[in-house]
Amino acid sequence: MKPKYFIIFSALFIAGTVNAQSVLKGTVYEAGKNNRMPNVFIRDDNNKRQITITDDKGNFEINTETGHTLIFDSPGYISDTLYVTNHAPKRVEMATKTITLHQVNVTSTRQSFDAHKEYPEVYTRSKVYPLSPSSWFSKDARDARRLKKYFKHEEEERHVDDVFNVTYVESLVPLRGQDLENFMTLYRPTYAFLKSNNGESLTVYINDSYKKFMALPADKRTLPSLPNTGKTLQ
Repeated sequence: MKPKYFIIFSALFIAGTVNAQSVLKGTVYEAGKNNRMPNVFIRDDNNKRQITITDDKGNFEINTETGHTLIFDSPGYISDTLYVTNHAPKRVEMATKTITLHQVNVTSTRQSFDAHKEYPEVYTRSKVYPLSPSSWFSKDARDARRLKKYFKHEEEERHVDDVFNVTYVESLVPLRGQDLENFMTLYRPTYAFLKSNNGESLTVYINDSYKKFMALPADKRTLPSLPNTGKTLQ
């Protein structure tokens, strides 16, 4: 092999190796179970451009570096973090989130999240062009479309948080403390319901739900305890 070709080949090999080393793979599971979690949003807290989402089998791949921190988010689950110490395959577990009074208060005051402004490249990559097969079938395009759906769902959940808040529910039902948390978790309305009903209908819904809640046996008004799992496995 001629020297110049050997040098080019070596450079390409090294570049490919470095690139491969920066790809972290893993799988996300529901805490305490063996259920794999699809559509979990993952972002590199040290590199805003590096984002991804788990596939239908809970698997993910993301470009990151040692020393970086990955954030895992999924509606209905407690956000988890992973400090990258190496690029060995990871198993991440996410615990179910209940609505606590503290969480609701934080939710009601947090700044709105505009995915279009934060991640405009996702919406660009998610577009489908009739004469571009890659826009239909490439992994990058498919992931972008799934991220777009995730952002839409997150926006809807935030709307529910804003409308179905502690202050409003407390003004209608005499529940407080843990009973209120349990009630709001068990009878949380859907985004579709809120969009198709006005404030008066929501008031009726909450009052009717309260009657159903009080009619339940005492053991049915409590939420199951979360499994005692450790921190994210590495």
